[in-house]
Amino acid sequence: MLLCVYLLTLCRGCVVIIKPCRKIQFMPNATTSLFINKHSTNSKGKCSISVRVTFERVKRYYPTGITLSEDDFEKVKGDRPRKEFKDIALKLQSFEKKAADIIDKMLVFTFAAFEKLYYTNQGAKNCVDSAFKDYATELRYAGRIGTALSYECAQNSIKKFAPDIKFADITPNLLHKYEKWMLSKDKSITTVGIYLRSLRTLFNNAIADGILTKEYYPFGKKRYEIPTSNNIKKALTLNDIAKVYYYKTKEGSTSERAKDYWMFMYLCNGINIKDMCLLKYENIKGEMLEFERAKTARTKRNVEPIRIPLSDDAKIIINKWGNKKKDDKTFVFPVLKFGITLVREKQLVQQLTKLVNSHMKTIAEELKIDSKLTTYAARHSFATILQRSGASTEFISEALGHSNVSTTQNYLAGFEDDTKKEITKALTAFKQA
Repeated sequence: MLLCVYLLTLCRGCVVIIKPCRKIQFMPNATTSLFINKHSTNSKGKCSISVRVTFERVKRYYPTGITLSEDDFEKVKGDRPRKEFKDIALKLQSFEKKAADIIDKMLVFTFAAFEKLYYTNQGAKNCVDSAFKDYATELRYAGRIGTALSYECAQNSIKKFAPDIKFADITPNLLHKYEKWMLSKDKSITTVGIYLRSLRTLFNNAIADGILTKEYYPFGKKRYEIPTSNNIKKALTLNDIAKVYYYKTKEGSTSERAKDYWMFMYLCNGINIKDMCLLKYENIKGEMLEFERAKTARTKRNVEPIRIPLSDDAKIIINKWGNKKKDDKTFVFPVLKFGITLVREKQLVQQLTKLVNSHMKTIAEELKIDSKLTTYAARHSFATILQRSGASTEFISEALGHSNVSTTQNYLAGFEDDTKKEITKALTAFKQA
């Protein structure tokens, strides 16, 4: 539509009409209407009702979730619907009114912009259980089996606490109740944190996708803060590691293999057990071991590979327990095989982890070592021994393959209580004089 605009100038009681200065073209607006899909009926002979939005002869349909017969639809559309149809009429009117109100507020109409506003907070009515299931499926498809299993554990826990719970039902108060419920079931605060961080990710995804607004977000300061566990000292002293190194096991036994694998992880920059299992002979470049962490391989960041000098002890362990090299693609250790699924890979790594941890627990008891000799402890011990030897946090961070120094600082936090006590004694050293 074209509209001519005339400027009027008032001058001492005179009206002067000036020629048209410009023409304004108004964009045609979108229209709404209720639509019954007569070409598709359910088992009861009813048709789905949608809000139809038309813009420049393009029509799109937005379901209301309501089904009616053709006759009932005409009754609902009447000026004065009878009592049994009145509530349905009001619901349908609210759907159409929502669409119309959004269109009225849009300066420029596009279906993409309309749908983003129309579906906002629709996710509040979505079932959390379904969101967990969908996201875990995505993770499995991406090959992140371990993470998928973690989300599935969180899903089962929250489902037991509150079956069929919706996003809109989750409030800070409810999360506090869930935390207490978990602790009453003898679950650790660490487990609570892991599960609720998974739930928080689902909220963040829904907000990023535009199907939920931040007003529904229950996490953060003055809302619900996810608990964090205290750093438990997992690192061994150099004296404890010496005891493990010189501990005699039966030659060729599973206990010897477990001990050697543990020492290999410690000697090779605290290599993660999965990364150790994934090592191939192509990763051995002369006197160096070079590999990229499986944890960071899926990221888009340009991550530098970890380079580790292969010590004589590490070489001995490879020669003792490693596969015979057929080509560069041969796995160094006989744990994984080519062609297995990611799920099977996860199972084999977990089995080896349990085996190593079980035998190292026995060794720790015999050596009277208080700290747990887990595969995790090997990694932390490597980092802490380096720190005690004077290595910088930046150097340790690079050696561990961390993406940032703050992660390394979390690794090292809480390990140096004994050192802090010794430093504190210096404050009253005059008493020894």
